Amino acid sequence: MPTTDEIKRRIEAAIPESTAEVEDWTGTGDHLRATIVSPAFAGLTRIAQHRLVYDVFGAEIGGPIHALSLTTRVPEQQA
Repeated sequence: MPTTDEIKRRIEAAIPESTAEVEDWTGTGDHLRATIVSPAFAGLTRIAQHRLVYDVFGAEIGGPIHALSLTTRVPEQQA
């Protein structure tokens, strides 16, 4: 099962200029929540943005990563 730090590193390595915050939502290590900010999301629908992130993990979603809740933003949308 990947750690939150590993998931963060993988997202940031795969999505250009991204920053990711990943937390273990339930304390079990398989239900995670991530917020990712990247200019690569500009002009994409929310679904397309989420697909970019889910594609980083492929078959791990639904397996070792049982659930991954996402919030995606472009830098201009950062709070």
